[in-house]
Amino acid sequence: MNKETNIKSYQTKYIWLLVYVLSFGYCHAQQDSQYTQYMYNTQVINPAYAGSRGMLSLNGLHRTQWVGLEGAPRTFSFSLNSPIGNKGIGLGMAFIRDEIGPSIENNIAIDFSYTIQTSEKTKLSFGLKGGLNILDVNYDKLAINDPNDPDFRNNINSRTSPMVGVGFYWYNDNTWYIGLSSPNLLRTSHYDDNQVTEVTEEMHAYLMGGYVFELSESVKFKPALLVKAITESPLAIDVSANFLFNEKFTLGAAYRFDAAISGLVALQASDKLMIGYAYDYDTTELGNYNSGSHEIFLRFEFFTKVRSTVNPRFF
Repeated sequence: MNKETNIKSYQTKYIWLLVYVLSFGYCHAQQDSQYTQYMYNTQVINPAYAGSRGMLSLNGLHRTQWVGLEGAPRTFSFSLNSPIGNKGIGLGMAFIRDEIGPSIENNIAIDFSYTIQTSEKTKLSFGLKGGLNILDVNYDKLAINDPNDPDFRNNINSRTSPMVGVGFYWYNDNTWYIGLSSPNLLRTSHYDDNQVTEVTEEMHAYLMGGYVFELSESVKFKPALLVKAITESPLAIDVSANFLFNEKFTLGAAYRFDAAISGLVALQASDKLMIGYAYDYDTTELGNYNSGSHEIFLRFEFFTKVRSTVNPRFF
């Protein structure tokens, strides 16, 4: 078996576990957590989004992927962000916990944004992200044929590495947005105590965009696109279409190329609380061995002096 193994992945996270059973070799992988409801969780992938909603915004998301597969990914993220005064500054904080088989990764980051007015109705935000990545890998959770194999002799315990990210976010308050970001520009490698097993964090780049069409006084339609690029991995492309009814109820669908079909639903339960749910049906061969993925999202917002009414934006 090749000694170098990339642990974090999207399409091949569970396959990573099978590598040890089937004695596969080197594995290139997408590493950051996957979100179907990324349009409500934008801050974790683009720091320039911090403060853009004009109020204190708290966001929580829980994703259970590939239900029915032992060791399948589970992700929890929490973020908060707010504008600071009226000078275009936004601040935020994000925490992500990702569990995949024997590995647990925790990310803690601070986000800073600065926004300039590019026209009467458009704004451009620049963002910076800084934080820490903490990785644990417990090989005792694996069924290893040879317990003396040096690749799995020592666990990886609380290996810490820095995170530095950047982002740009250009938007019209009610109509469209375009974002380009990389949550972590650094490529970091971790080794076990024997300097044998390598776990590599790859750089990711995200391009996103969306446009809101007002079909009537009570119905809005928003197509959106997310493209994710990772070093030495194929592009991951998400397309989605959401309808918003009476500023309260959202219904939509999404397609992740060569990966999954998704259904999305969300409710603006009150001026402060939004609840969202998404279900993914896996279109790959792995779909024969799991019952899909579930994602629950909550957003709670407080009004600020910057804005005294609910933000009508559909993003």
